[in-house]
Amino acid sequence: MKIELLEEPQQSLLDFLDNKINEFNIDNWEVKSQKSLAVQVTNDNGETIAGAAGRSFGDWFLLDNLWVSDSLRGQNMGSQLLKNIETAAIQRGCNQVLLDTLNFQAMPFYKKYGYTIEWTQEGYPRTGCKYFMVKKLN
Repeated sequence: MKIELLEEPQQSLLDFLDNKINEFNIDNWEVKSQKSLAVQVTNDNGETIAGAAGRSFGDWFLLDNLWVSDSLRGQNMGSQLLKNIETAAIQRGCNQVLLDTLNFQAMPFYKKYGYTIEWTQEGYPRTGCKYFMVKKLN
Protein backbone atom coordinates (compact mmCIF):
# COMPACT_ATOMS: atom_id res chain seq x y z
CA MET A 1 0.00 0.00 0.00
CA LYS A 2 1.23 3.48 -0.87
CA ILE A 3 -0.23 6.87 0.13
CA GLU A 4 0.63 9.76 -2.22
CA LEU A 5 -0.15 13.44 -2.08
CA LEU A 6 -1.01 14.62 -5.60
CA GLU A 7 -0.62 18.37 -6.08
CA GLU A 8 -2.19 18.17 -9.54
CA PRO A 9 -4.35 15.04 -9.64
CA GLN A 10 -5.59 13.75 -12.98
CA GLN A 11 -9.25 14.32 -13.78
CA SER A 12 -9.73 10.56 -14.02
CA LEU A 13 -8.90 10.19 -10.29
CA LEU A 14 -11.29 13.02 -9.35
CA ASP A 15 -14.05 11.41 -11.44
CA PHE A 16 -13.32 8.00 -9.90
CA LEU A 17 -13.66 9.39 -6.37
CA ASP A 18 -16.88 11.25 -7.25
CA ASN A 19 -18.32 8.05 -8.72
CA LYS A 20 -17.40 6.02 -5.64
CA ILE A 21 -19.08 8.54 -3.31
CA ASN A 22 -22.16 8.55 -5.57
CA GLU A 23 -22.28 4.73 -5.50
CA PHE A 24 -22.06 4.77 -1.69
CA ASN A 25 -24.80 7.40 -1.45
CA ILE A 26 -27.10 5.49 -3.80
CA ASP A 27 -26.64 2.33 -1.75
CA ASN A 28 -27.43 4.13 1.51
CA TRP A 29 -29.80 6.99 0.70
CA GLU A 30 -33.55 6.67 0.59
CA VAL A 31 -33.47 8.09 -2.96
CA LYS A 32 -31.62 5.91 -5.44
CA SER A 33 -31.18 8.21 -8.41
CA GLN A 34 -30.60 11.76 -9.52
CA LYS A 35 -31.72 13.06 -12.90
CA SER A 36 -30.07 15.96 -14.67
CA LEU A 37 -32.23 18.74 -16.07
CA ALA A 38 -31.29 21.78 -18.15
CA VAL A 39 -32.80 24.68 -20.07
CA GLN A 40 -30.78 26.09 -22.96
CA VAL A 41 -31.13 29.22 -25.10
CA THR A 42 -29.30 29.26 -28.43
CA ASN A 43 -28.82 31.97 -31.06
CA ASP A 44 -29.36 31.59 -34.80
CA ASN A 45 -25.88 30.05 -35.11
CA GLY A 46 -26.71 27.35 -32.56
CA GLU A 47 -24.42 28.83 -29.89
CA THR A 48 -25.58 28.66 -26.29
CA ILE A 49 -26.25 32.18 -25.02
CA ALA A 50 -28.05 31.33 -21.77
CA GLY A 51 -28.98 28.32 -19.73
CA ALA A 52 -29.70 26.70 -16.41
CA ALA A 53 -28.88 23.22 -15.14
CA GLY A 54 -29.36 21.11 -12.07
CA ARG A 55 -30.58 17.75 -10.87
CA SER A 56 -33.65 16.35 -9.25
CA PHE A 57 -33.73 13.75 -6.52
CA GLY A 58 -36.55 12.93 -4.17
CA ASP A 59 -38.43 16.06 -3.20
CA TRP A 60 -35.53 18.33 -4.12
CA PHE A 61 -34.14 20.09 -7.15
CA LEU A 62 -30.54 21.26 -6.87
CA LEU A 63 -29.97 24.25 -9.13
CA ASP A 64 -26.29 24.07 -10.01
CA ASN A 65 -26.00 26.83 -12.62
CA LEU A 66 -27.95 29.67 -14.18
CA TRP A 67 -26.04 31.75 -16.70
CA VAL A 68 -27.04 34.52 -19.11
CA SER A 69 -24.63 36.01 -21.66
CA ASP A 70 -23.78 39.67 -21.32
CA SER A 71 -25.77 40.48 -24.48
CA LEU A 72 -29.00 39.18 -22.88
CA ARG A 73 -28.64 40.50 -19.34
CA GLY A 74 -31.37 42.88 -18.23
CA GLN A 75 -33.84 41.42 -20.75
CA ASN A 76 -35.72 39.07 -18.38
CA MET A 77 -33.88 36.00 -19.67
CA GLY A 78 -32.74 34.86 -16.21
CA SER A 79 -36.32 35.06 -14.97
CA GLN A 80 -37.53 32.97 -17.90
CA LEU A 81 -34.83 30.34 -17.33
CA LEU A 82 -35.62 30.14 -13.63
CA LYS A 83 -39.35 29.81 -14.28
CA ASN A 84 -38.80 27.09 -16.89
CA ILE A 85 -36.48 24.99 -14.78
CA GLU A 86 -38.67 25.33 -11.67
CA THR A 87 -41.72 24.23 -13.67
CA ALA A 88 -39.83 21.21 -14.99
CA ALA A 89 -38.68 20.37 -11.44
CA ILE A 90 -42.29 20.48 -10.23
CA GLN A 91 -43.29 18.15 -13.07
CA ARG A 92 -40.65 15.73 -11.80
CA GLY A 93 -42.22 15.79 -8.34
CA CYS A 94 -39.82 18.20 -6.66
CA ASN A 95 -41.30 20.55 -4.09
CA GLN A 96 -38.15 22.40 -2.99
CA VAL A 97 -35.11 23.97 -4.65
CA LEU A 98 -31.63 24.38 -3.19
CA LEU A 99 -28.89 26.56 -4.68
CA ASP A 100 -25.79 28.43 -3.70
CA THR A 101 -24.59 31.78 -4.98
CA LEU A 102 -21.60 33.96 -4.21
CA ASN A 103 -21.83 37.52 -2.86
CA PHE A 104 -21.01 39.02 -6.28
CA GLN A 105 -23.45 36.81 -8.17
CA ALA A 106 -27.25 36.67 -7.97
CA MET A 107 -28.52 36.60 -4.37
CA PRO A 108 -30.86 39.62 -4.87
CA PHE A 109 -32.20 38.03 -8.07
CA TYR A 110 -33.10 34.79 -6.29
CA LYS A 111 -34.62 36.66 -3.32
CA LYS A 112 -36.88 38.48 -5.79
CA TYR A 113 -38.25 35.08 -6.87
CA GLY A 114 -38.98 33.76 -3.40
CA TYR A 115 -35.69 32.15 -2.37
CA THR A 116 -34.60 32.59 1.23
CA ILE A 117 -31.12 32.43 2.68
CA GLU A 118 -30.79 29.37 4.89
CA TRP A 119 -27.12 29.75 5.62
CA THR A 120 -24.30 32.18 4.80
CA GLN A 121 -20.70 31.04 4.72
CA GLU A 122 -18.72 34.15 5.64
CA GLY A 123 -15.07 34.57 4.64
CA TYR A 124 -15.52 32.50 1.48
CA PRO A 125 -13.07 32.04 -0.10
CA ARG A 126 -11.32 34.78 1.85
CA THR A 127 -13.26 38.03 2.20
CA GLY A 128 -16.47 37.19 0.31
CA CYS A 129 -19.37 34.95 1.25
CA LYS A 130 -21.51 32.19 -0.18
CA TYR A 131 -25.28 32.08 0.27
CA PHE A 132 -27.18 28.79 0.45
CA MET A 133 -30.76 29.46 -0.57
CA VAL A 134 -33.98 27.46 -0.73
CA LYS A 135 -37.45 27.88 -2.12
CA LYS A 136 -40.62 25.85 -1.67
CA LEU A 137 -42.24 25.10 -5.02
CA ASN A 138 -46.04 25.15 -5.38
